[in-house]
Amino acid sequence: MLVYLFDIDGTLLLTGGAGTRALNSLFLQRFGVRSAMDGIRPAGKTDPLIVAEMIERALGRPPADGEIEDLLAAYVPLLAAEIAASDRFRVMPGAVEAVRGLAAAGVPVGLATGNVREAARLKLTRIGLWETFAFGGFGDDSPDRAALVAAAIERARRAVAADLPASAFVVVGDTPRDVAAARACGCRAVCVPTGGYEAGDLAACAPDAVLASLRDLPGWHAAQTGG
Repeated sequence: MLVYLFDIDGTLLLTGGAGTRALNSLFLQRFGVRSAMDGIRPAGKTDPLIVAEMIERALGRPPADGEIEDLLAAYVPLLAAEIAASDRFRVMPGAVEAVRGLAAAGVPVGLATGNVREAARLKLTRIGLWETFAFGGFGDDSPDRAALVAAAIERARRAVAADLPASAFVVVGDTPRDVAAARACGCRAVCVPTGGYEAGDLAACAPDAVLASLRDLPGWHAAQTGG
C-alpha cells in the first residue's frame, strides 16, 4: 500500500497571490507596514515560518510569545476574502483528477502542507477537494516542514489502522523543501515543476520522480504498485 501526502500551493493549485495579499493587508492593519511580503519567497515554507520572517524583516524584532498564532488567526478571514475575489486562482493540471482517482481506487490520500489547517480548508474547498483528504499535517502542527510530515504520517496510520512503514508514504510537492521533509521522515518524494521551481532544480534534489504534472501521477502509481 502507498499513501500520498500532497502539498497544496504550486502542487494542487495557485491562488493568484491571495495569500500574499492577505498577509500584506494583515501587516498594514496591525502594524501600518505596507508590502511586508516584499522580498520573502514563500515557496515551500510553512505559514508560521513566513509570518516569523515578516515580523523580523518588517519590524526588526523576533516574534513575541503567541504572536504568530494570533496573527495567523487574523489572517484566515482576510485570506477567505482574497480567495473569493481572486480571478487568477487556478487548479494545477491533472490535480483534481489525480487526487479523486487515487481516492476512488481506495488509495489513502492526505495532506502535508505548510498552510495552517483553516487556510488549507479555504483553498481546497474552492476546488472541491477538501473533503477528499481524511488526514494531514499542517502549519499549525509545526513551523518545521519535516515535523508536519511526521504528524501527517501518524494521523494516516490511525486513519488506515495500520502501522505502515515510512517508505509507504509518498510526499507530493513542488519544492526542494518538500523533498527534504520527505527524506527526513524516510518517505518517498514525487515532484512536479508547476510551482516556482524548474524540473532540473527539483531533479537535483534526487526525489523518486519528477513528473511533468499531476496528470502523470496515476501512471507513476500504477508502475510502483503493479496496478
